[in-house]
Amino acid sequence: FTAAGAGNLVLFFDEADSLFGKRSEVKDAHDRYANLEVSYLLQRLERYDGVVILATNFEKNIDDAFIRRIHARIDFSVPSAEPRREIWVQHLPSNAPLAADVDLDGLAARFELSGGSIRNAAVNAAFSAVEDGASIGMIHLLSGVERELRKQGRLIKRDDFPELFTAR
Repeated sequence: FTAAGAGNLVLFFDEADSLFGKRSEVKDAHDRYANLEVSYLLQRLERYDGVVILATNFEKNIDDAFIRRIHARIDFSVPSAEPRREIWVQHLPSNAPLAADVDLDGLAARFELSGGSIRNAAVNAAFSAVEDGASIGMIHLLSGVERELRKQGRLIKRDDFPELFTAR
């Protein structure tokens, strides 16, 4: 905080819920120490003159004292099918070797993914295609999507990925 204040810098905390989590009832020394950390951060934020950005997927886990001090909030919802298709296009550049079976319209319509998940799926598909010595095909893209959904803890059903289950 001191260095950022001296340099007139923006502070960015990714996964802010892990640092700015709700204080809990004190049952042992660990709870007391965790609560002291949250209280200390709250004091430092109060005194900081610059811009502070908190990013989280779990806003409900952030202590209410921090939430009350937030001046602006931006919610990034999952894009609809058309913007998802554009995100796929952006992460599969025109010079990327795409197989003829690639259907980005269908992919965007079938799977509600965030931009970050689409990027990860596209990168994973590209690496899988290189490993196979092939162009990026629908099987690679679907495999990338399946991997992203699994990372999110979402249930994978055979009906959602019939192409993968018949290819295995």
